[in-house]
Amino acid sequence: VCSRAMASKTPVGFIGLGNMGNPMAKNLVKHGYPVIAYDVFPEACKEFQDLGAQVMDSPADVAERADRIITMLPSSPNAKEVYTGANGILKKVKKGSLLIDSSTIDPAVSKELAKAVEKMGAVFMDAPVSGGVGAARAGNLTFMVGGVEQEFDAAKELLTCMGSNVVYCGEVGTGQAAKICNNMLLAISMIGTAEAMNLGIRLGLDPKLLAKILNMSSGRCWSSDTYNPVPGVMEGVPSANNYQGGFGTTLMAKDLGLAQISATNTKTPVPLGSQAHQIYRMMCAKGYALKDFSAVFQFLREEETL
Repeated sequence: VCSRAMASKTPVGFIGLGNMGNPMAKNLVKHGYPVIAYDVFPEACKEFQDLGAQVMDSPADVAERADRIITMLPSSPNAKEVYTGANGILKKVKKGSLLIDSSTIDPAVSKELAKAVEKMGAVFMDAPVSGGVGAARAGNLTFMVGGVEQEFDAAKELLTCMGSNVVYCGEVGTGQAAKICNNMLLAISMIGTAEAMNLGIRLGLDPKLLAKILNMSSGRCWSSDTYNPVPGVMEGVPSANNYQGGFGTTLMAKDLGLAQISATNTKTPVPLGSQAHQIYRMMCAKGYALKDFSAVFQFLREEETL
């Protein structure tokens, strides 16, 4: 709270106003930071114009007007384009600027971007998030930060406006490494929860009762007690809303792909991670790409009839 009160409220650039970026940027506005915004889809910026934000025509224009920029993008190619593209941040970045990337991308790409940023006399940190859209709205995200340790406090000043946990992980790329490991475990546990719930239902158990028992027993996990995949068990989660909102299946498949690349590069066996990757890829191919990843329960129910 003290650091927020003492923070210099100079403008902050925010690039990428999607499901996660939108509430994150709104929390910066709530904390008194003037936001200079850009999104590849102009309609995503309309709401921020109404909130008094300046809307730019390119990432380069954002970099020209702000020396602290947060990016929240869907994938490694998007991040490369925003930083190093023809109208990218690095075309007009100011020396000494702090660039924080909260996208979930390949750790190797984060390191590559950090080198390009460093050549321009600026600072790059990777700070992917965990917590989903609900935590983004509430300002309760967890940030996993990689970069030069001396710059961590400067990054933390902004990140604490959007998250309740801001953890320094080490050099550039370690934030991404932590996020990839977390999401691989999340994918595995969600599939496990969906399988257990489905089996219990087929054995005649009431799903709410089964969830209650799991959550007071050794099978309890975040997927069972906070984000249950079975419709009707919990309110306020995607399974209660036809799996709309939340964290898309296509994004989970992407993150599991990043885990596979990292596992291959480090010669690390991840048999369950590999199986989870295949399941989410199959879901994408069968029409679940835009549904929340907890729709794996629905996918398993439909697979029973094949």
